[in-house]
Amino acid sequence: MRAMPRVSAGSGGCRDSGPEGAPVAGIRGRRDARGIARMARSYASRGPGKLKTMKHRSEPALQIHVDPLTGPEIADLLRAHLDDVARHSPPESVHALDLARLRHSAITFWSAWLDGALAGCVAIRELDPHHGEVKSMRTAAAYLRKGIAAALMRHVLEQATRRGYRRLSLETGSMAVFAPARVLYARFGFEPCGPFADYVEDPYSVFMTRVL
Repeated sequence: MRAMPRVSAGSGGCRDSGPEGAPVAGIRGRRDARGIARMARSYASRGPGKLKTMKHRSEPALQIHVDPLTGPEIADLLRAHLDDVARHSPPESVHALDLARLRHSAITFWSAWLDGALAGCVAIRELDPHHGEVKSMRTAAAYLRKGIAAALMRHVLEQATRRGYRRLSLETGSMAVFAPARVLYARFGFEPCGPFADYVEDPYSVFMTRVL
């Protein structure tokens, strides 16, 4: 929920890894986590009706469908994501998935199209019958800051609810380049949490979760 932008909130936010440079830790890291939690509570306090209105106001009408991961457009978008992750993350902190791993039976992958052009993508990995993970969230460069990431996030939440999941989680980066992504996730009710599934504590990672 590292749910793919060139990793910034504008491109979607789910990083699957962390940028190079000094990790956010200690007092600063704790302050960042408290700030994210406060932001999530602030959005939640507005009530679901008001939040839904805010999201629909700026988001485009996309065609979002399950993608077979065979087209050249999606291959190019995922390659750009992996390149960005490698540029910003130490090897041991890279959690982005390539095409082969995204074809795993536990993963459902969606692509979003606008006027016939690929605008973004997102995936859910089922961790167990009640818990899903947001993966591979990315907005195409031509569609940054046009509401694509928010539309994809809303789609993922709707799909997770239909599946009967009780919780949706994600991993994103701890560095400043990922701050917009963390804001996006907080907007949709995600709060900081500890490592889940097969993740471990990592100064380059921020883990977030939301009860559905």
